[in-house]
Amino acid sequence: MKFFQQKWFLGFAVAAATMASYAQFSNPANDVPAYHPSAPLKVAELPPILSGARLTGDNFRYAWQAHVYQQAAKVGNVIYQLPCNCRCDRNLGHTSLRSCFETLHGAECSTCAKEGFYAYQQTKLGKTPTQIRAGIAAHAYESIDLEKE
Repeated sequence: MKFFQQKWFLGFAVAAATMASYAQFSNPANDVPAYHPSAPLKVAELPPILSGARLTGDNFRYAWQAHVYQQAAKVGNVIYQLPCNCRCDRNLGHTSLRSCFETLHGAECSTCAKEGFYAYQQTKLGKTPTQIRAGIAAHAYESIDLEKE
């Protein structure tokens, strides 16, 4: 009987350790996408946000696609300080929302585009990057209709 109690205890201990190690049991609020906490240093040259003739072609079929890049370029230092909730930091190695507009990703992903429009609008309203980041965390950008931008 003691043999079965030891096996049961060992099985329970292994199961508990396995459950404790799974990320699904972590607090999702602590899982924030990548961003920079402050504006880029003056000495650091960032990749350019796509512009001009690069905003044409098959990836730019809708007016909002080029428009969001134009707005993102106006607030490049702000979007550098914002996370992107599409999790392109994991899949594409992006370091902030700005990374999405240095590539074609901002035209292909509605989350990035909505966050880009949101960042521009909130900056024009005088909000700080910290306040805009809080809005993104609260998914305030989701109400943006890309077809109306």
